Amino acid sequence: MTNQDRVKELIELRAQAKLGGGEKRIESQHKKGKYTARERIAMLLDEDSFEEFDMFITHRCYNFGMEKTKFLGDGVVTGQGTIDGRLVFVFAQDFTVFGGALSEMLAQKICKVMDKAMTVGAPIIGLNDSGGARIQEGVNSLAGYAEIFERNILASGVIPQISAIFGPCAGGAVYSPALTDFILMTDQSSYMFVTGPKVVKTVTGEDITTEELGGAEVHSTKSGVSHFLAENEEEGIAIIRDLLSYLPSNNLEETPMIACSDPIDRLEDKLNSLIPDNPNHPYNMMEVIEAIVDHGKFLEVHKRYARNIIVGFCRMGGRSVGVIANQPSFYAGVLDIEASRKAARFVRFCDCFNIPVLTLVDVPGFLPGRVQEYGGIITHGAKLMFAYGEATVPKVTITLRKSYGGAHDVMSCKQLRGDFNYAWPTAQIAVMGAKGAIEVLYGKELAAFTDPEEKAKFVAEKEDEYNTAFANPYKAASYGYIDDIIEPRNTRFRIIRAFQSLQTKRVTNPMKKHSNIPL
Repeated sequence: MTNQDRVKELIELRAQAKLGGGEKRIESQHKKGKYTARERIAMLLDEDSFEEFDMFITHRCYNFGMEKTKFLGDGVVTGQGTIDGRLVFVFAQDFTVFGGALSEMLAQKICKVMDKAMTVGAPIIGLNDSGGARIQEGVNSLAGYAEIFERNILASGVIPQISAIFGPCAGGAVYSPALTDFILMTDQSSYMFVTGPKVVKTVTGEDITTEELGGAEVHSTKSGVSHFLAENEEEGIAIIRDLLSYLPSNNLEETPMIACSDPIDRLEDKLNSLIPDNPNHPYNMMEVIEAIVDHGKFLEVHKRYARNIIVGFCRMGGRSVGVIANQPSFYAGVLDIEASRKAARFVRFCDCFNIPVLTLVDVPGFLPGRVQEYGGIITHGAKLMFAYGEATVPKVTITLRKSYGGAHDVMSCKQLRGDFNYAWPTAQIAVMGAKGAIEVLYGKELAAFTDPEEKAKFVAEKEDEYNTAFANPYKAASYGYIDDIIEPRNTRFRIIRAFQSLQTKRVTNPMKKHSNIPL
């Protein structure tokens, strides 16, 4: 064989590898409205930036006649490339090869690319579309999963890990995405569950469809497993690219900084009149967020899950910031189990990757009731408190209206090492609202009234006294718990100035192996 023949052979083998499971299976993938692994990578990465690894790997299974069928690449495409010029590593499961089922060698390919990402400190993105473990390989495929899980765990908090679910993801396969920082699912074409509908029917007798059990809608609204819901793969890939623009490449880097053409001293007059006079009337916290962030652009995370709290990324003065905000227009912004978990995880992610945290507070308290107590609201609420107290990144807190009871402490108060704690003049910081406080403070007096009118007059007087004392931020400011009371329209400027002054903040927690967050 001449050298030219060898080059020709290489070119032919590359062409063969790029076909994955072949033209018919590629066509089948397209008929389902899905892209192939290579097409997804091409959409995700900058043009012509992809460099592939392990194109010629094949499985080494000889059970059940598997030795008769081999495909170059063995069901996953791995490599490196750039997104907006920044290095990332990627693997994309290829459903056209054995349904993307994980084998020993497929796992080895994924582990190699994860190791490279850790070595150089670059994000890892997994595009999942797999039928699960390759049954023919038995324990070897299970060992392969565990090798991937271990790398997910060690990479946690070191490099950003993003998982996109563009097809099936079932059984043990779900745990690798679950260990990553963000999961994205596509509507009507992706699903995740530990056991499928058939097993559910056998074990519990319950009839349930794939979509009802583990579809994108379910995991984006009910379980919270999915952080982003995309209508299709194109939108999903656009979200991943946008998300990465807010994140550093690793935990040793500062957050990305871009040129900002939005004036930092831009005034928003509408904020001065946004809070309703009636403290029980709702308003939309998204109006506040969009008014103060650069160009009104906000990437919301977990948009459809635990909607009583908002989390997401923005830029302020060109620098990435993580936002946590109570949402008064949904359940009055109360903290419950789901909201506490959602916000706690987001705060911890921001702290891992040096992303400053902005907290916008309007919280009436924790949601009461049997369901919450039986569900462990004490433990889950403590997660959010723990996350804020442990975080060493710059933390700026603005109290807009209500900040009552234990929820006041939990929402990045001064005593949890809040760096700058501001309040609008509409802020109400107290143990509880006026109505509940009067019932506690004047219970005996109220019980003694026989005339309803006199009782109502007494209650109104005492509520007025209580509101005068506590339905304003000046009492907290008098103790130094609030650093300043600011005019609402000036909020953007004060936040950006605060974060600018905190750029050199250095705080270290006590030396320990790791904390024991209340799980």
